[in-house]
Amino acid sequence: MLSQQTQQLISKYQKLQELSEISENVPLIHVDEVASKVAAFYEKMKGIVDWKEEHLLRKRMIERTLKRKIIFQKENKEMAESLIYELIRSGHFPNDSIPESKIDEIQKIINKYFFIFEKSPGQNQKEKAQLQSWLIDIESYEIEKTLSPSMEEETLIEYMTGLMTEKIKIQGRKEKLNEDEKNTQIYIAVQRALFKFDESTIIYYLLCKKYSEWQNFSSSSPLLLKIAENIYLVKENIEKKLNHPLSIKFLKICEKYNTPYLILGDIISEKPNNAKENLENTEILENKIKESYNQRLKKLKGRLKRAAIYSTLSIFITKVALALAIEIPIDKLIGDFSSLSLGINILFPPFLMFLIVASIRPPKEENFERVMMEVTKIVYQREKQDIYTLKIPEKRGKMLNFVIFFIFGLAFLASFGIIIKILGKLNFGILSMLIFIFFVSIISFLGVKIRERSKELTIKEKKDTFISSLFDFFTLPVIEMGGWLSEKWSRLNIALIISALIDMPLLAFVQFLEQWRYFLKEKKEEIH
Repeated sequence: MLSQQTQQLISKYQKLQELSEISENVPLIHVDEVASKVAAFYEKMKGIVDWKEEHLLRKRMIERTLKRKIIFQKENKEMAESLIYELIRSGHFPNDSIPESKIDEIQKIINKYFFIFEKSPGQNQKEKAQLQSWLIDIESYEIEKTLSPSMEEETLIEYMTGLMTEKIKIQGRKEKLNEDEKNTQIYIAVQRALFKFDESTIIYYLLCKKYSEWQNFSSSSPLLLKIAENIYLVKENIEKKLNHPLSIKFLKICEKYNTPYLILGDIISEKPNNAKENLENTEILENKIKESYNQRLKKLKGRLKRAAIYSTLSIFITKVALALAIEIPIDKLIGDFSSLSLGINILFPPFLMFLIVASIRPPKEENFERVMMEVTKIVYQREKQDIYTLKIPEKRGKMLNFVIFFIFGLAFLASFGIIIKILGKLNFGILSMLIFIFFVSIISFLGVKIRERSKELTIKEKKDTFISSLFDFFTLPVIEMGGWLSEKWSRLNIALIISALIDMPLLAFVQFLEQWRYFLKEKKEEIH
């Protein structure tokens, strides 16, 4: 017998299908096909240079475009129309797929976030700039969601959150989490585990939970004004939730069991009206699980292959550009130039990234049996539910903390000391050493992130061995350094520099090309 939660999930998917089938005879936004191909080609090339995870590409472009428009356009009037046209031209949305009515909806969203920023209390310039960037990141997802609704994703998130809230039990020291904190952490962890949402996307959903009218706020709303006046406090409270000390432990549990929920979502969304019959028949269900699992495994292999190629190319291009612009001129100026160190510095970082990604292996065959069992556990009504225990670790004493950080400090010195010694033997100059360490650290961090992403279908955890622990001892400092550098690097807004130098002229050319082709069409029509 299907569980009550599963029956409710099927019902929601059926309603979503009915809504999607409502066809309206509305005018759609159209861009010139030739101009669109030029812009789409450029966007793909830029995507190789500034490689990011696939599911964030569209949101990232919206972020870049909004930041560029704020710098050059200043005012928010009529920003929505040009933004949507750019998104379609760049291939992020199909031509003739977005209704013209969406322009007003997107403009309303832009106005809302402009209003919050303008009415926010006066702080120093740095804090205002950070707030503006924070708001744009959230705004970007709301715009993307409005243009491409993700109702099925939200429905599956609610379903998994409800079940995980029942299954996860807290054990540990006396000062336990209160129920509200626990539910919020599970909600955040489910979003990260199921769909790899980034922070700004999760913040958007947390705001929607806190303020039920968030999506429909207008600039005249008294509550929106109150939020704007207290936006720094709102931002601080949300960031505390995202950076909760137990957030990683909740995420680990949700990541371990996310695969059954994804596969169940695939099965129901394929044919919502037949889902009940398919799930109740164990033979059909087994075939559907196998079909979905194999499709996801194929997609996972494809993503890993693209990640290997794109990330390696991205790092290689960036490294060559840096060598030509900075490394070679400075090394020649101070007399530290070495063709051997230059060659290693250019070739080793992309080779390391390729090596990390290429060494990733898909889940083993026995993993499928475990997935099958977990899907049936959540689909059918059961008298006894699984319990996932989250243990709150005991607080370490000051002395123990000192010893642990001292040992980690030794590992840090040992790891980078070995790297520096090897580079010294290869006649690397100081600048070349710094650039090499910078790229190797960032690559190690990104490589580990890609490796973790490859485990999204794996349920059984891999046990640590003595060799793996020893390997972690030397590599974790490098990975930690890469994470820190990656965060600082992202704050430099290199994409905005690219926008200022390349995007603006190219956009002007694309718009001219589009208008020129419209002019030619008009002239042809006059002949007839």
